[in-house]
Amino acid sequence: MTNKQFIQTPDAPAAIGTYSQAIRVGGTVYLSGQIGLDPTTMQMLEGIEAQVHRVFQNLRAVASAADSSFDDLVKLNVYLTDLNHFAKVNEIMASYFRQPYPARAVVGVAALPRGALVEMDGVLIVQD
Repeated sequence: MTNKQFIQTPDAPAAIGTYSQAIRVGGTVYLSGQIGLDPTTMQMLEGIEAQVHRVFQNLRAVASAADSSFDDLVKLNVYLTDLNHFAKVNEIMASYFRQPYPARAVVGVAALPRGALVEMDGVLIVQD
């Protein structure tokens, strides 16, 4: 049986379904998808720019709870309800990451939970 460690922090929104904020297995941390919810109010922020910033802040909070940081992020998946926001995501992402950037996929989707405009998940590689 794999030794899974549950990662949770009040600095990111509580799970709104049957999932964990993150799971650590050995030196790998799997970050669940985050949307633009404020962790205190559990309300969705308005607009793509505010939501993208909030998503990165939520992911960073979960990474921190796993004793990690964005420096350890090796894979980022981005889901957008409007691919016209691609350039805005790139612009904002540049303020949260430094080179070498994580590998990344950006996928256009029809809809996201709670009417979100963006969702992101990722994978961290950390020291055991």
